[in-house]
Amino acid sequence: MPVVKVIEILAESEKSWEDATKVAFEEAKKTVHNIKSIYVKEFKAIVENDEIVRYRVNVKISFVVK
Repeated sequence: MPVVKVIEILAESEKSWEDATKVAFEEAKKTVHNIKSIYVKEFKAIVENDEIVRYRVNVKISFVVK
């Protein structure tokens, strides 16, 4: 049975929560291998002058440890 490790990452985007999730994945895969899933734990939006200017996510990334 494989061992799975979970790390938590915060990421943001000016486009969307989906894009912020992709940013988290792209950064994680630079140093983490065997990623199996991403769970979005929290969503947050930053508002300035009555407009959303940044989307933030807190994600948990699961990967198999070799």
